[in-house]
Amino acid sequence: MKRLITAFALLAAMALPVSASAAVHHPTGAFANFGECPLSKSTVFACLYSETVGGFIQTGKKTVPIKNPVVLQGGLELTGSGATPFVPAEGGNTLTKVPQPVPGGLLGITAPTWWPSILRDLFNETINNGFTGVTATMELVGPAQVNLNVLTTGNAVVLPVRVKLSNPFLGSGCYIGSSSSPIRLNLTAGTTSPPLPNKPITGYPGNGSESEGGALSTITGQKLVDNAFAVPGANGCGGILFSWAVDPFVNEIVGVPSAAGTNTAVLENNLKLADPAAVKASE
Repeated sequence: MKRLITAFALLAAMALPVSASAAVHHPTGAFANFGECPLSKSTVFACLYSETVGGFIQTGKKTVPIKNPVVLQGGLELTGSGATPFVPAEGGNTLTKVPQPVPGGLLGITAPTWWPSILRDLFNETINNGFTGVTATMELVGPAQVNLNVLTTGNAVVLPVRVKLSNPFLGSGCYIGSSSSPIRLNLTAGTTSPPLPNKPITGYPGNGSESEGGALSTITGQKLVDNAFAVPGANGCGGILFSWAVDPFVNEIVGVPSAAGTNTAVLENNLKLADPAAVKASE
C-alpha cells in the first residue's frame, strides 16, 4: 500500500496543475466512477472511490446488514510531511445516503431462524414493507478521514456519522446520533482493541491489482472493522410534539444508548484509486 501511495505521489508531481475553481467532471471508461474527485485541488495526488458492498452495523440490540451499496469518495492530498489527508468529494456527496432495510421494522420482529428459508424470507420481507417497515441511512456529520498508510495498524478510515430512521410513524427527523454527538467509526483492516464485553476482531486489507498503465489501482475484498464505538440514544422521533414518547420507544427497540464495547461495524469494500491526470484526460 505504501509503494502504491508513493507511486501516485510521483505521478502527481509530473502532472500539470488543475484549475483552482471547482467544475463538473464527466470522466469516462475505466475512470467513470471518479466524477466527484476534487480535481480542482492541485495537491490531490489520488482520486478515491470506495464502495461498501456488504457487511453490517450492529448497535445495541439491532443488527442492520448492508444490502444496498454505499460509496465513500473524494481524494487524497499530498503534504510536505508525507501525510495523505482526505479531501471531500468535489460535489459534496462524500458519503452517499443509501437507505438500508432494518430487520423486523418498527415492531422489531423477525422470523425464527429454524423456519425454512423461503418462509423466513417472506415473513421478514412483509415486516420490512408498509407502515411497519423502517430503513436506516448513515449520514456523514463531520469531516471523514482516510489514511491508507495505516490500513492495518491504525484508524484507516474515520467516519463521524448519524443514522436516520425512516418510517411514516417516526416522522422526518428521527436520528440516532447527531453532529454534536456522532457515532464515530474508527475503522481498520487490522485487529481492534475494544473494551469488554466485545472481543477483538480482525479486518482484511484486500487484494490489489493495477490497470490503465498503472494509473488505476483496484483493491477488492477489503474488510474494515470497528467494535469499540459508543452509540447515543434516539432524538427527534415522532416530531417536536411526540419525541418525548417516541424516542424512548425507539431506544427500546434498537437497544440504545449503547456503550463502547457493545457495538460492531464490519464494512466489506471494493476500493479504487486513480491518477487525477488520467481521470481528467478521460473526460
